[in-house]
Amino acid sequence: MSRIWIKNPLALYTASADTQDVSGGLVVQDGVIAELLSAGQSPAAPVDETFDASAHVVTPGLINTHHHFYQTLTRAWGPAANAKLFPWLQNLYPVWARLTPESLDLAVTAALAELLLSGCTTAADHHYVFPAGLDDAIDIEVGAVRRLGMRATLTRGSMTLGEEDGGLPPQSVVQDADTILADSERLIAKYHSTAPDADVHIALAPCSPFSVTREIMAQSAELAARHGVRLHTHLAETLDEEDFCREMFGLRTVDYLESVGWLGPQSWLGHGIHFDDAEVARLGAAGTGVAHCPTSNMRLASGIARVVELEDAGAPVGLGVDGSASNDASNMIQEARQALYLQRLRYGADIPVERALGWATRGSARVLGRDAHLGSLEVGKQADLAFFRLDGLRFSGSHDPLAALLLCGADRADRVMVGGAWRVVDGEIPGLDLEDLVRRHSAAARRIVMA
Repeated sequence: MSRIWIKNPLALYTASADTQDVSGGLVVQDGVIAELLSAGQSPAAPVDETFDASAHVVTPGLINTHHHFYQTLTRAWGPAANAKLFPWLQNLYPVWARLTPESLDLAVTAALAELLLSGCTTAADHHYVFPAGLDDAIDIEVGAVRRLGMRATLTRGSMTLGEEDGGLPPQSVVQDADTILADSERLIAKYHSTAPDADVHIALAPCSPFSVTREIMAQSAELAARHGVRLHTHLAETLDEEDFCREMFGLRTVDYLESVGWLGPQSWLGHGIHFDDAEVARLGAAGTGVAHCPTSNMRLASGIARVVELEDAGAPVGLGVDGSASNDASNMIQEARQALYLQRLRYGADIPVERALGWATRGSARVLGRDAHLGSLEVGKQADLAFFRLDGLRFSGSHDPLAALLLCGADRADRVMVGGAWRVVDGEIPGLDLEDLVRRHSAAARRIVMA
């Protein structure tokens, strides 16, 4: 059995309610946290490897709850650079309709590599664009996740309302319900695992109220309940969406959610900004999760989510970088910093650094239904760890290592471990030719907007 001692970290954030002294580090055995050590304490049994973490702030692996990997191909694209959500989508949908298996694989690999280098070990992706020839989009994503040795919740998204039916996307990327449901069943059977160390979870994710019918929302909820998988969608991201729900369905967004069988702990919502007091309480009582996406929300001027109130009401709250066309980066440690600052802007400067890190770790794990095994550093949990050095110029003069991680703006992990295996070493991903990836990904990005 392999045993690794992560020894004497500069600081260790456990994301756990337990306040025990853990300054001696932790022991990883066969991919699981086997011991937490206090100052001066040694492992209970011999170890095979000792890693001196005295220059590192160690946190649980960061967890991203909302992304669109394919959008790395359309970052900072001029025609959509200064638009609000609906015109932004109308500009980009025809571009995304040109996705190919090759370009998607490059896009997903680029997104995952960027996340991994930022300390992220688990990511949820919302893929809902299936043009002709891209029926195996989720299979392509599974391959990329496994090549990089990460974990992911891959959501089989869907759109059924095209422009001809009053929706926003072109007809070339919408699908009929039978196709969507059959592929959802296939993916669950082929890839979904409930094992503690599972690398892939599958979830079902109709895109949004303005791009799918009520029927596919309800049918997805029934299918998810049958197979014990989770549900995900965009909700209450903008006031335009609220207006759309009222005009199309005669309901506010949370009423609509309840009407199609989604209001419960099996669901999590991308953005979740425009809820009133009663809706915050209902979501909390139902245990419905929210993926807070601060950078995207600022980029598109969508609003500030009420995540402190949502969390206090009982709703799980995690963080998402959102798509790389509305954030333009896939960096989880930076997203935690943005969440801290945006929520301080709403609620005051006494929102603690630790609370923002909690959203990025245990909160996100709870949102994805993986908090029994991920999201905190506790004995018996998976050894998913992020290591950050504080010896750069941006940290010079800092005093509290944990506070410095966000306040001084850490942007890259020095090491990352997933299930006890090193996936980032000295700021690099072993086995990945990053220069070649950037070259090929950039070429694919040029092709998709010029076609």
